[in-house]
Amino acid sequence: MSKRCLPKIGLLYLDYVLRFFDRSNFKGWPDTIETVTYHWGNDKTRFINEVRRKNIDVLIGNIPATAYETFKEIASALPGVRFIPSIETQFSNKSKENVTLFCQKYQLQDPHTEIFYDTAKGYEYLKTARYPKIIKRSYGPSNYGGYFVHKVDSYAEAKTLFDAKKYVPMYIQDAIKLKDSGDIRVMLIGHKPVCAFWRYSGAGEWITNTSQGGSMSYDNVPMNALELAVKASKAAKAEYWACDIAIDEETLEPYILECATAFAAFPYIRDWICQYIMWDLSEGRFRLPHIPLYSWEELGKMDASVLRTLRHLYFAKYEPSADGAYWLADKGDFDMELTESSYPDDVPKPIAPPKKEEELPAVVQEAFDASDAHSSGFRESELFDFHTVTLTELLSLYGMEEAVALKIKELLDAHTIASFEDLKEYDFISKQQYAQWKKSFK
Repeated sequence: MSKRCLPKIGLLYLDYVLRFFDRSNFKGWPDTIETVTYHWGNDKTRFINEVRRKNIDVLIGNIPATAYETFKEIASALPGVRFIPSIETQFSNKSKENVTLFCQKYQLQDPHTEIFYDTAKGYEYLKTARYPKIIKRSYGPSNYGGYFVHKVDSYAEAKTLFDAKKYVPMYIQDAIKLKDSGDIRVMLIGHKPVCAFWRYSGAGEWITNTSQGGSMSYDNVPMNALELAVKASKAAKAEYWACDIAIDEETLEPYILECATAFAAFPYIRDWICQYIMWDLSEGRFRLPHIPLYSWEELGKMDASVLRTLRHLYFAKYEPSADGAYWLADKGDFDMELTESSYPDDVPKPIAPPKKEEELPAVVQEAFDASDAHSSGFRESELFDFHTVTLTELLSLYGMEEAVALKIKELLDAHTIASFEDLKEYDFISKQQYAQWKKSFK
């Protein structure tokens, strides 16, 4: 394929949202890669016009929950532009409700879940339900370190929780007794697992998130968890995808807890994703990444500080030497595949009509006007003390990712920084993030 046949790539950015990709992830792409930033508020028309003016053929990036409905309209106005991931693929990014509807439509095994917009019916269900139950705030792809995930052991606990939190819809899920008190995160590219690890809860805790004292292990991820994640990725027609999977302690059956295109990933995994996208967009001119199954077991032996800085990692396919060396077989039969095209009918029908951003409850409001970003989104109304801030509190800040929160906490605990202002000297947060998060501290 000649250079002039390559499509024009644009990277989709949004103010106050961490950037998953940048130009460096597309190593070797010969043409200029554009960027287009959505500024929230009434920015739809300007954004559409900028994409057209820059002659962008492919727009790459994740869409936050509160912008999902707006970007459905934007995509409709740009029928010649391919979105990666597609709007339909990102359906599960919007809410836990959407994850459940997605699993039901494609018969993917997930915990029994009840969803109520009528709170009276929800309370009636809770009176006769079997406990324990898991209750989540439905809206958004992330629970920010377990900040919006709760376990209740009785109707009284459930009612107290909903009376206080006012979650709508009421998202109520059976609690699975987790094998080894852990769940499994699986990341996939082109439907092939490229990284998977156990997340174990800390002593006396039930939440498996590492920010809550949990631990990780890359060893002995069962094949049935990978198979379920692959099935979900194919159903979503996802170029890249992640699933959180529970293994039932008694039956050893896997269940999808979460799935989305929005997830935290080391830079080398983002490089692999973009290698795959380049292979796709160039019709094979660029090399399809070769990622040996279970290679994460060896990579996971490195310190996280090394993994966070590893870039452009390359695996070659094993070829036996001419002197008769034996073939070292891959530990599975998953191949990286071309993603199928998405269509509107791929998306399950919602339980309730979708809301526009401005109609959302204030606690989940992410549609900030760029000129007046007055809210930090997911935090409570009180200001935090930077010197005593916990990981959970950091993760509750709007747009915060786990890796960034962990880095801030490491700097604090090591007394490397003495105030929030000291973070200005570090390049792992942007000026916009600094200005936004600063409002959350005394």
